[in-house]
Amino acid sequence: MNLRGCAAQILAMVIGDGQSLTAALDHGLPKLKDTKDRAFVQALCYGVVRHYYALDFALSKLLGKPLKAKDGDIKALLLVGLYQLQHMRVKAHAAVSETVAATSHKPWARGLVNGVLRQYLREAESLLQATEQDPQARLNHPQWIVETLRRDWPERYEKILHANDQAAPMFLRVNQRQTGRDAYLDQLAAQGIAGQPVDCCSTAIRLDQAVAVEQLPGFGEGRVSVQDGAAQLAAELLDAQAGDWVLDLCAAPGGKTAAILERQPALAGLVAIDVDAQRLQRVDANLARLHLQAETLVADAGQPADWAGQRRFQRILLDAPCSGFGVIRRHPDIKLLRRPEDIAALQATQARILQAAWQLLIPGGILLYATCSVLKAENEQQIAAFLAVHTDAEELPIDAHWGLPRPHGRQILTGERQMDGFYYAKLRKAV
Repeated sequence: MNLRGCAAQILAMVIGDGQSLTAALDHGLPKLKDTKDRAFVQALCYGVVRHYYALDFALSKLLGKPLKAKDGDIKALLLVGLYQLQHMRVKAHAAVSETVAATSHKPWARGLVNGVLRQYLREAESLLQATEQDPQARLNHPQWIVETLRRDWPERYEKILHANDQAAPMFLRVNQRQTGRDAYLDQLAAQGIAGQPVDCCSTAIRLDQAVAVEQLPGFGEGRVSVQDGAAQLAAELLDAQAGDWVLDLCAAPGGKTAAILERQPALAGLVAIDVDAQRLQRVDANLARLHLQAETLVADAGQPADWAGQRRFQRILLDAPCSGFGVIRRHPDIKLLRRPEDIAALQATQARILQAAWQLLIPGGILLYATCSVLKAENEQQIAAFLAVHTDAEELPIDAHWGLPRPHGRQILTGERQMDGFYYAKLRKAV
């Protein structure tokens, strides 16, 4: 199978059909048996999606007029070709010839693909200059996202946009039930894997280079997990105590669930809720690998009458559904698939779940609100609106040397300490 053609088929599912990149890769990659081939195709797909707006601008200049919708696979193939020529260490003649070879199913496109890619090689410098003059292409994000971030972070938005376009490093969470961080760093070094402790989180290690999880010492036995450093802060902030009942809302894929259980072995119990049954299976799988136990329920977190009964909780983690604007570097298809109207809908969902969660918190209990977003509407403004109508809610300060203190909560902007963008606010219910 032509690998460029395989990448183009996967990309057409994202660009043309609106599927997530993860789902499209899950559909296309199993056709490839060789691990190196799968890695190459995945790199092409992530690269094209990550640099889509700059690549698409250059392609529009080269084509003159857009391709028909039914030829979305050819457009995707041209983007694959341009990405190789711009960003990969593939020899130009090989990139062109192999990309052209992927047109065998549409022979008419052979000359088009060959001509466009060779024209790019001749005009690369002038195209780069034109890209720098176009705001959307230069910043490589849709204009509405640029404007939203500029409004929220006028002095920092370009830095956020730049961070979004970098490949995220690999972070590990050490399971302190089994080993300490310093001891695990020694185990990594013995395997020739270089990593650094993350100063703001006692369980976090950042690897110098990403590796397959199979290479991590003790991964299969639950000694370590993959989780961004910013996400690891949740368990520490929640600070569940021995004997507490803990509720983890919107829990999938279960990294924070596991971290809470690792940090506090003596909980009375933990209930993990998610509306997506398939994603909740990943929570169960993660807990099994780590030898941890929790009750997992497929349910709508905003409808506790359907599942909570008389149960109440000392600690609640609400990892609220959000735009994902803090994790675009891990999920670059967010730039293509998210729409402006999604933000208001997500705000409404967040407010509904937050209201429901508050009913399940005992007096004196603590709720930690978290998102992987950098948008104020989903974060500090959401908490301000909640506090305005809940006189029984007290905001607890988050005293930390990470992130930015906000009028409510604390915000990590994408790229700080190489971490994802994350927001946390901590609320206590009055006795």
